[in-house]
Amino acid sequence: MSGSGTTADDDDPPLQTAVWRLRSRACWTDAAALLEPHASTDPAAALQRTSLLTERCLYTGTGWTDAEDALRTAEALAQDDIERGAAACERGYLAYASTQLGARDRADEASVALSRAAALLPPAAPGRPLLDFRRGLIAQNIAESPQSARAAYRRAHAGATARGDALLLSFTWRHLASLALREGELAEARHGFAESLRIREELGYLVGTAPALISLADAETGPEAARLRAEAGRLFRLLGGVPTWLASRLEPPDPETVEAN
Repeated sequence: MSGSGTTADDDDPPLQTAVWRLRSRACWTDAAALLEPHASTDPAAALQRTSLLTERCLYTGTGWTDAEDALRTAEALAQDDIERGAAACERGYLAYASTQLGARDRADEASVALSRAAALLPPAAPGRPLLDFRRGLIAQNIAESPQSARAAYRRAHAGATARGDALLLSFTWRHLASLALREGELAEARHGFAESLRIREELGYLVGTAPALISLADAETGPEAARLRAEAGRLFRLLGGVPTWLASRLEPPDPETVEAN
């Protein structure tokens, strides 16, 4: 699992390549449908399907029941501490998404689930960097503890680097940069946001590119900031208004642009 899902490369089987292409273009339901025949018996497929549907919740604010149902299946199929820890990590992330988007306050559930995941996953477990990243999200956005968040993001960043997890690195770069921007460290923030954007463009993670553009624009000024926001708006509209929470950060297109399109 990379970042909050899976990426594809030349060595991946056709199924994973198809899932990644759909996911990267905001087609989470279609990607999850490809995994459905395997998700009733295979713990890894069940967990991946949960991750896809949870990301749909986070980006669209819809589909909570589908994600919860998929999560319960993944929890039921888990057979050892690694699988149970990974499922607990997904439960924590779904609860975090619900809290952040205002669907339902599940902050306590998020913290408890991620703490359980930390108890189950040993330091060298493949899912540990992702868990560290998500604990950073809790620290930054729910507990409002930037120092704890930075420590968790740095652990996740080191783990993602060691494992070659490029997608997760795009997330850790972006969130470390957001903390730097908050403290007025503009050069550090620009570097982190630029790295996040570069990785997402190289991976073809289209649905995550507009947020990366907006983040970099926040650290820029003048024409460059305007150019980045305009590009983010174009991608946002191309994907049908996803992620929905980005709408308030974007200016409406010029009437001439709308007419031309």
